[in-house]
Amino acid sequence: MVQGVQDSRESRTLDFGADEESLPWLESGEDETQTGYDTTRLIGIGLLMVVALGVIVGAIWWVSNSSVGGGPEPDGSLVEAPDEPYRTRPEDAGGKTFAGTGDTSFAVGEGQTREGRLGSGPAPVVTPTPTETASEPEPAETPAPNSGALPRGTAVQVGAYSNRADAEEGWRTLQRQTDALSGVGYRIVEGRADIGTVFRLQAAGEDNAGARRLCNALQSDGLPCQVK
Repeated sequence: MVQGVQDSRESRTLDFGADEESLPWLESGEDETQTGYDTTRLIGIGLLMVVALGVIVGAIWWVSNSSVGGGPEPDGSLVEAPDEPYRTRPEDAGGKTFAGTGDTSFAVGEGQTREGRLGSGPAPVVTPTPTETASEPEPAETPAPNSGALPRGTAVQVGAYSNRADAEEGWRTLQRQTDALSGVGYRIVEGRADIGTVFRLQAAGEDNAGARRLCNALQSDGLPCQVK
């Protein structure tokens, strides 16, 4: 009987071992195969980078060299100047002379100090027009140009012209531009300068102080002048 009990225990023990199922979390994992770098792939990537860099450098070189024109290469030599003058005065300047030309050609600007010569032409005579009604004031007439010599320091030069007709027109233009010349006499003095014959237009002042006051009034109106 004792022998039967022992056999029964052994059979249960053997059956337990046979029926034991494998537990996956207790099993050791399979060894993973260690993979290295793909040398061929790395070499291909390196070659592509070298080719791309070469293309970029070549494009930059081509752009920088294509911007230069196809002219001769500079050698550092000096350009020889021509023997003839680069500016020549024409024999006939031509062109049209406009009224008021030479308003600022004063003696100081001309760089010359020469005695003027009085014009030989007769002075124009202004005939006053009689008025029909005594109620209307008579318009102030401009004194005739004075061809005689003025005391030094009493003449106010207001312009210089290439001919006498332009000087006459210049005086009328100045009278329209300022009231300071209303009732003031004037003269035209012919003289010589580097540019040739000039006709200087001068207003007559009472004295040196009066001439300076007249010149100051003209300058206040934006007109150039010079006391002579």
